[in-house]
Amino acid sequence: MSAGHVVVTTTTDTEPAARELAAGVVAARLGACAQIVPITSVYRWEGEVRTDPEWRVEIKTAAGGVDALVEHLQAVHAYDVPEIVVVPVVGGSAEYLAWVADETT
Repeated sequence: MSAGHVVVTTTTDTEPAARELAAGVVAARLGACAQIVPITSVYRWEGEVRTDPEWRVEIKTAAGGVDALVEHLQAVHAYDVPEIVVVPVVGGSAEYLAWVADETT
């Protein structure tokens, strides 16, 4: 079990924006790594159902740094209301989780 690690997910509208978010987070040591995945999002915005391509950015980090990571994402994100979701990691490779902790502390 690992209560000390989380995955933080956000989305953005272009691949370059996703790459910029991911690189900024890793450079600032707010995340150990980030994966970028193309997705299709269906959502309601301003009273209208929309379907748009987006890029999901999944950031692995230590739980103690979540507040700083969320603050960073909110400051640099282009969306008015960015998706920022934090999910606890409940287990995994001890070596990988140690690496995540080392890279973010």
